[in-house]
Amino acid sequence: MPTKKDNVDLICSIGELAGLFEKSASLEDFLQTVVSIVAYHMRAAVCSVYIYEEDTQELVLTATQGLSMENAGQVRLKLGEGLTGLALKELRPIREGSGFHNPHFKYIPGIYEEKYQAFLAVPILRGLTRVGVMVLQDPVTDYFDENDTKALQAIAAQLATTIENAKLLMTLHRMRSDLAAELKEAEAEFRETPRFIKGSPGAGGYATGRPTIFSAAGEQFVVDDAPAGAGGTLEDFERALKRTEEQLEDLQVQLEEKLADVASMIFSAHILIVKDPKFSGSMSELIRNGMSARNAIITVVGNYISMFAESKNPRLREKVQDLKDLGHRLIHNLGTNQDDVGDYADHVVIAGELLPSDVLKLHAQNAAGIIMVGGGMTAHVAILARSLDLPMAIVNDRILFDLPPDRMLLVDGDQGNVYIDPDDEVLSQFREMEESRREAESFAASWEGPLVTRDGVAVRILANINMLSELEAARRLKAEGVGLYRSEFPFIVRSNFPSEEEQYRVYRTLVEGMGDRPVTMRTLDVGGDKALSYFPGKQESNPFLGLRAIRFSLRYKDVFIQQLRAMIRAGEGHALRIMFPLISSVDDFLEARGILRQCIEDLGRENVPHHPRPDVGVMIELPAAVEVVDELAAEADFLSIGGNDLVQYTLAVDRTNEHISDMYLTHHPAVLRALKRIAVAAQKHKRSLSFCGEVASNPRLFTYLAGIGVRDFSVDARAIPRIHKALTSLSVKDAEAFSGKLLATATIRDIEKIAIPAPGGSS
Repeated sequence: MPTKKDNVDLICSIGELAGLFEKSASLEDFLQTVVSIVAYHMRAAVCSVYIYEEDTQELVLTATQGLSMENAGQVRLKLGEGLTGLALKELRPIREGSGFHNPHFKYIPGIYEEKYQAFLAVPILRGLTRVGVMVLQDPVTDYFDENDTKALQAIAAQLATTIENAKLLMTLHRMRSDLAAELKEAEAEFRETPRFIKGSPGAGGYATGRPTIFSAAGEQFVVDDAPAGAGGTLEDFERALKRTEEQLEDLQVQLEEKLADVASMIFSAHILIVKDPKFSGSMSELIRNGMSARNAIITVVGNYISMFAESKNPRLREKVQDLKDLGHRLIHNLGTNQDDVGDYADHVVIAGELLPSDVLKLHAQNAAGIIMVGGGMTAHVAILARSLDLPMAIVNDRILFDLPPDRMLLVDGDQGNVYIDPDDEVLSQFREMEESRREAESFAASWEGPLVTRDGVAVRILANINMLSELEAARRLKAEGVGLYRSEFPFIVRSNFPSEEEQYRVYRTLVEGMGDRPVTMRTLDVGGDKALSYFPGKQESNPFLGLRAIRFSLRYKDVFIQQLRAMIRAGEGHALRIMFPLISSVDDFLEARGILRQCIEDLGRENVPHHPRPDVGVMIELPAAVEVVDELAAEADFLSIGGNDLVQYTLAVDRTNEHISDMYLTHHPAVLRALKRIAVAAQKHKRSLSFCGEVASNPRLFTYLAGIGVRDFSVDARAIPRIHKALTSLSVKDAEAFSGKLLATATIRDIEKIAIPAPGGSS
C-alpha cells in the first residue's frame, strides 16, 4: 500500500482531475469522486468539500467521504464560523493536532465531534476570490503535517477553476429573467464589399477560409445555416447532446496533451453547461411540447446568452461566446450523418475582442486564421496566436461583421492585409511565399556547426518561447538555447495563480527539452496590456506606467517567491539563467536578486534539489535603466535588451495605439544611442548581451545591432530561418560602418536616407 507522502504527485495531477471531471455527471458527482480519492491517498478518515455561496456568505457541505451523505447540502457555516469558516475568512490553511480543543471549534453532530481529533482545512481560492474549503479529519491526534497541507493546497488550486465555473451556473439558476426567446433575422445595410482591406500584422503566416463571426457587437444567437434535416426530434436532440459532450471532452484531453502548460480545464465551462440538467432539460421540455429540436436549442441558448450578457458578474459575461459555441455545436450535431465535429476548420474567425483562452479554444477547434476588428486586441493575444501558428491580421473595417458565410477570405498575418474572394493570381503568390518559407526552414534545420557571419564572426540565434509547444520548432530550427521564456503565459491564460508545483513542472519540461543549451527565464511580466483577469487589483488609468513586471513581483513577494523557487528547482543540472523585467534602478535589481538568493538558501535547508547558482540578468527596457546601465552591468551576470518596450518608453509612444503607430520608430536617434550605451556597458564589464525583439521584420535595426556589438539574437521560432539567412549574408565590418553613420546623424529624416536600403544583404 502506498503512503500518503508518496502520492502528492498523483493527487496534484491536472490530468487526473481532468479525467475525473469528464467521467462525472455533475459537479457534485465530480467532487464526490475527488474527496474519495483524496481521503484514500491521504489515509484520512474524512475528506469534505464546502462550496461558498456569496449571496448568503455561507459555506455549504457539498461532498464528503467518511461522513453521512445525508448532511450534504444541509450543513451551512457562516464566513468565519468554526475552523472551516475561519480558514476561508482569513484565506489561510488551518491545521490542528486536536481541533476539538481549539476555541473556534464548532460542534456539529455527525460532522465535527470529539472523535475526530486531527483537523486540516485549506481554502479553495481563485486568486483572492473565495470559492470553498477542503477539509480533512482523522481520529489520530497530530495526524496531519506540513506536507499534507502543501498537498491539499495544490489540490485546491486545481479544483478552483472548475468549481468557480459551476458556481456561475448556480448563480444563473437563481437569476430571474422575463426575457422572451426571439429569433432576430439578420439585417445588413447594403454596402458594396471591398476586395482588399489594409490592416496591421498580428501573427505571421497566411490562411484562407470562410468567415465566421466571433464576439460581434451584439450578443444575439443567430444560426445562418444548418445541416439538412436539422429540425430534430427529442431522440435527435438527445443524440446531439451526448455527441456534443463527447466532443468537448475529447477536445479537453487533446488540449491538455498538446498545451499542458496553459490549457488547464479550458473547456470546463462548456462541459459544465452541457451537463447542466436545467440547460438541457429546458430544451427537452420545449421539444416534448411540440417545438423542433433546432428551435428549442436556439430558444434556450438565446435566453441564456441574454442572461449572461446582462449579468453584473464579469465572469458570467465572459461566458457568452462559450454559449454561442455550444449552441452552434448542438445544432450541427442534430444532423444524422455528420462526420465532422462542428468546429472552426476551414474558417477565418472575425472577432471584436478575444481573451487568451479564446485563442486557445479557436486553435483547438482548428480555426484557419483570425481577423481582429477594432481595438479589442492586446499584445499577449497576438503573441499567443504567433506561438500557435495561427495567422492574425488587425483591421478597422466593421463591414467584415456583415460578410455572408459563402465568401472566401485570405488573411495575410505578415502584412496585416485581408483579401475578400481573392483571385487565382493572389492565391498563387501566397503559395509561392509559403514554399520559400519552407525552403528557408529546411536550410536552417539542416545547418551544421557554429553560425558565423559572411566575414567569420560568431553569432547565436536563440528562441523566444511562450509555450512548451514551441520547443519542437526551436530544436528543429537549431536554436542555440532559449533567450527569452515569457513565464507569464501560464498565469495569463489560466483563471488562477499557478502553484509552485505547477510552475515547476512547466519549467522542468522546458529546460529538459533544451538539453545542455542555456535557458533564460524571465520572471513574471504582467500589467500594461497583459492583465490577470482573476487578480482583484485596482484599475489603473495608465497601466503601462503602473504596477507591472518586477514592480508587481516585488509588491506581491509571495507570488514572486513561489515562481523563483519553481525556476531554480527546475534548473537543477541545466544551464539556467533568470532575468528580471522592467528594472528601473540598481536597487530594483539588488532587491530581486536578494530574494532569489534567499530562495536558494531556503531550498538548501529543505534539502530540495535545485540549481545553486543560476546566472542572474537584467532586461533593459526603460530609459532609467539605460542611465544606470554601467552599474547594472557591473552587478548582473548578463544583459538583455527588451527592444519593443525600450522603444515605447524612450519615445513615450504606446505601441498598441494605432493613432500614433507611425511615431514608433526603432531608428529614432534616441533609441539608437540608447542601444549603443547598453552595448558599450556590456563590453566594458565583459557581460553577454542579447536582443529580444522583432528584428526579423526590421533589417535596418538588425544590421545596426550587429554593428554595435550584439552577438546574441532571441526571436520567435518561426523567425529563425529569416534571421539565419540574414546573419550568414551579413558582413560585420560593413555593419560597423553602417552603425557609425547612423550614430553620427541627428535627424530621423537623414537616418532614413542612410538606412534604406540597409547594407550587408539584409534588406
